[in-house]
Amino acid sequence: MEPSVLLLFTLFMGFLLLLVRGHPKTHGHLPPGPRPLPILGNLLQMDRGGLLNSFMQLREKYGDVFTVYLGPRPVVMLCGTEAIREALVDQAEAFSGRGTIAVVEPIVQGNGLIFANGERWKTLRRFSLATMRDFGMGKRSVEERIKEEAQCLVEELRKAHGAPLDPTFLFQCITANIICTIVFGERFDYKDRQFLCLLDLLYQTISLMSSFSSQVFELFSGFLKYFPGVHRQISKNLKEIVSYMGHSVEKHRATLDPSAPRDFIDTYLLCMEKEKSNEHTEFHIQNLVISLLSLFFAGTETSSTTLRYSFLLMLKFPHVAEKVQKEIDQVIGSHRLPTLDDRIKMPYTEAVIHEIQRFSDIIPLGLPHKVTKDTEFRGYLLPKNTEVYPILSSALRDPRYFEQPDTFNPDHFLDANGALKKNEAFMPFSTGKRMCLGEGIARNELFLFFTSILQNFSVASPVDPKDIVLTPKDGGVSKIPPKYQIHFLSR
Repeated sequence: MEPSVLLLFTLFMGFLLLLVRGHPKTHGHLPPGPRPLPILGNLLQMDRGGLLNSFMQLREKYGDVFTVYLGPRPVVMLCGTEAIREALVDQAEAFSGRGTIAVVEPIVQGNGLIFANGERWKTLRRFSLATMRDFGMGKRSVEERIKEEAQCLVEELRKAHGAPLDPTFLFQCITANIICTIVFGERFDYKDRQFLCLLDLLYQTISLMSSFSSQVFELFSGFLKYFPGVHRQISKNLKEIVSYMGHSVEKHRATLDPSAPRDFIDTYLLCMEKEKSNEHTEFHIQNLVISLLSLFFAGTETSSTTLRYSFLLMLKFPHVAEKVQKEIDQVIGSHRLPTLDDRIKMPYTEAVIHEIQRFSDIIPLGLPHKVTKDTEFRGYLLPKNTEVYPILSSALRDPRYFEQPDTFNPDHFLDANGALKKNEAFMPFSTGKRMCLGEGIARNELFLFFTSILQNFSVASPVDPKDIVLTPKDGGVSKIPPKYQIHFLSR
C-alpha cells in the first residue's frame, strides 16, 4: 500500500472509531505533550520526514521529556544526554523493560535475548554473556577471527583491481561471519548461496523496517495488521531466517557431543537437556531460535552499516582518510596485521571511528524500553509498562557535548594534546542494563576492519567529494546510508 493511501486510510478508520471511542486515558502523571486525538493520537503532529523528525520538532516545544501518543498508546520520549542517563543508568532497573516493535512482534512474541522481559530476559542475558565470552567475546580468539576475516576481505578487494564497487555485500559478509563463528561455529564463503540469501533477507528487512510505511504501521498496528503492507513482507522474511535457524539447530542436535560444545547453539542445547524436567525453564526452542535471529541480525547489520558509512565518509573527507593512513604507517607499517593492542597508540584513528559512529547515528530512536513498575521521573509518574523511547540521536548530536553536532569532525573526541577523550554523550550502543550485548565485538570489528582496509588500500570515489550525498536513504528503526560506488586502490 502506498504511504499516502495508507495515511488516508488510517485517518478514515480513525475518525470512524472516533464515533464509538472516547479520549485515551491513563493513570499516573505523564510528562506534557501535544494533545492527542482519540485513536489517532498525535498523528497530525507527525512529519512526513519520519518519527525522528517529528520527535525533534516536538522537543523544541515540550523540552527533553515529553509524551507522544503513537496511535492510542502513550510513549514517553527522552531527549538529550542527561535525561537518557538519568533514566537508563540512574534508574536502570526501573527502565530495563523492553517495549514492542510492532512489525517484528508476530514473529518474536516476547521471546529471545533482545525482546524478552523480566526473568526471561535476565536468564537469557546471563547465559548469552557467559557463552559468548567462552567462545571469543572479550578474549584474543575473537581478535584472531576478525584478523583472519579481514585478510579474506583484503584478498577479495584485490580481485576488483580498483574497479568501482558497491561495498554493501562484502561488509555484510565479514560482519556476519564473525557472529556466525561464535553462534554457529562456522564461517561461510562469500559465494555460498544460502549465506547470500540470508544476507539479502537481512538487508531487505532492515530497509523495510526503516521505511515510512513501517513507521506508520508502528502507530496503528492494531488494525493495519489485517491489511496488506510492508509488515507482511517483513514477517515473511523473518520466517525464512527463523526457518534457517531451526534447521541449523537440528543439525547441531544431531551431531552434539556433550563433552565438547562447539558454539552458542551447542551450549544452549546442553542447558535445555539439563533443565528438561523444569516446566518453567526459559531454555526452550522458541527462545533459542529467536535469540539466534536477534544475534545474527544485530551482529551483522549494525556493524556492516557502520562500515558502509565509514567509507562513504572517507570518500567525502579524503583528508581524514589520509591522516588515518599516516597514523597506520607510523604505528603498524605495511608488513604486519593491525592488532587490538595498536588502538592505544592510534588516538586519531580511534577518534575517527568514534566520530563515524556518532555522526552516522544508525539507531537514532534506540530500541523501545518500558518501565517495570510505577516510576517517578523528573516529577512525573510513569505507570508500570509505560513505553519509553530513549532518542539516542539527541545524545549523539547533543550541542552541550559536541561543539559542532551536525558536522563530521574527529576533533570531537580529541583533547588539546591529541589524546582520545571520553564523552558521556557517546552512546551508539545505548546505555544501562539494556545496552548492546555485542558492543565489545562491534568495537573490535570496526577497528580491525577499518585499519586493515586503509593499510592496504587508498579509497577514491567516481564522483567529486563535494557531490557525495550523506543523507540516509531511510531513517526509521535504522538510518540506511545511500548506495555508493568506491574504488579500492592498492597502496
